[in-house]
Amino acid sequence: MTRGILEAVSDADLLRAGARGDGEAFGELFDRHQKYLWAVALRTTGDLDDAADALQEAYVSIIRTAARFRADASVLCWMHRIVVNSGFDRIRRRRHHDTSPLPERDDTLPDRSEADFTDNIDLRLSIGRALDVLPAGQRDAIIAVDFEGRSVDETAELLGIAPGTVKSRCARGRLKLALVLGHLRDDD
Repeated sequence: MTRGILEAVSDADLLRAGARGDGEAFGELFDRHQKYLWAVALRTTGDLDDAADALQEAYVSIIRTAARFRADASVLCWMHRIVVNSGFDRIRRRRHHDTSPLPERDDTLPDRSEADFTDNIDLRLSIGRALDVLPAGQRDAIIAVDFEGRSVDETAELLGIAPGTVKSRCARGRLKLALVLGHLRDDD
């Protein structure tokens, strides 16, 4: 198919064509949603390199599983889910093999001590671990609403659930996060 024809084809049709071996269809599908999926990967991992790796792994997974797409949700929602899962996988692997150097001290910034940097790193690790404690549904809802800034309705559409379910998952997840992260409160 030529580029102009592919632009008029729906995501579902592109996915089906890709599953039948049409590489151009996958190319168009990925091009169509590249910026959005990149943003999802970056928000999920919080790191450029991990986001790039997670997105690449997600693309491979999408190609491998395209024939099993059940159309329970939109193709974009399905791809979003795969990218988020791939991002979480990267975070889990990185946690076991983290070799990133600590940030260097910048003397031009006021009131920045080495303790500030380690506190910031400890906070990020604590939040990451706390998110891992949540069931997948609660974690997905919280990431979409609280981290990505999506509305309840957008999140409901994205996850293929009712808006009330998004609200309850966020409320339950926030409660669990508050309990898990309670040690971070400054009681002074």
